[in-house]
Amino acid sequence: MTAQLRADGTLRHLLTLEGLSRKDITLLLDRAQQFVRPIGARAPTSRALEGVTVANLFTEPSTRTRVSFELAAGRLGARVVNLEVQLSSRVKGESMLDTIFTLEALHVDVFVIRDAEAGVPALVAAHVAPHVSVLSAGEGSVAHPTQGLLDALTIRQRKRRFDGLVVAIVGDIRHSRVARSACHALATLGVAELRLVAPPALLPGADELGGCTRHTDIEAGLAGADVVMMLRIQRERMLDEAQLDGAAYFESFGLTPGRLRLAKPDAIVLHPQPMNRGVEIASEVADGPQSAIRDQVRNGVAVRMAVLATVARAGAEGGSA
Repeated sequence: MTAQLRADGTLRHLLTLEGLSRKDITLLLDRAQQFVRPIGARAPTSRALEGVTVANLFTEPSTRTRVSFELAAGRLGARVVNLEVQLSSRVKGESMLDTIFTLEALHVDVFVIRDAEAGVPALVAAHVAPHVSVLSAGEGSVAHPTQGLLDALTIRQRKRRFDGLVVAIVGDIRHSRVARSACHALATLGVAELRLVAPPALLPGADELGGCTRHTDIEAGLAGADVVMMLRIQRERMLDEAQLDGAAYFESFGLTPGRLRLAKPDAIVLHPQPMNRGVEIASEVADGPQSAIRDQVRNGVAVRMAVLATVARAGAEGGSA
């Protein structure tokens, strides 16, 4: 695995939350909290990254993640370049590394990469110049570290702790990079129990996500949970999406008000979005008083500001920005 920390212990890349210490993750959450404002308040801005250039390279469709990275960089004063696959030289046969080297020559300091193929962010991180940082904005079904951080931040804001919490992650876990990053973060932060709740076909392999309990009955999986994290059905990653019937799935695994009552009375509901209402989650739950989904969206920009400010400022202090 490509080293994410510099020799002095500062964060250079963020490719995965696996392997980061509790201290590393807590520092990022603390920094992100400084950028959080209530919905409706004026967004925080600074010139901390003035002179830094951030390139967003998204070879998969994205709305929330791409926009929040763009807003995060802009609010810190960085210059932002957005490249989507339809516009990229990759379409014309140029390799990802050729694209990276071209952008490096144009003085890009941070690459934010989202790719359907596992291993791309690490490949880029292994070849960039020493002053350049690489951030994963989603990698295949392997990792989505900033999503894992914003989920953890949302839980901390609502619950004020991690110790003792029971977290149920429900849905298409097999194909979910969100579930993997959330598990890595929450296990490191010390939650009491992580439950994976899904039909057998949507659970990860037996050798993945060790330390989590597994449930194929949603009622048992939700019982007494403090946090319920619902996941999107990722049809684009399924070999035979025709086998999944949305109405039948909702009947067996959709989060309804009745099922939510099996969790603790003060349980919160998360969802990384986009939501398939009436398939994974009922609208009454998604829009209800226990939903923290809008907080997740708000926290996404704050977390990405914290990560960008951490990696880019460290690089600047090293004399290379």
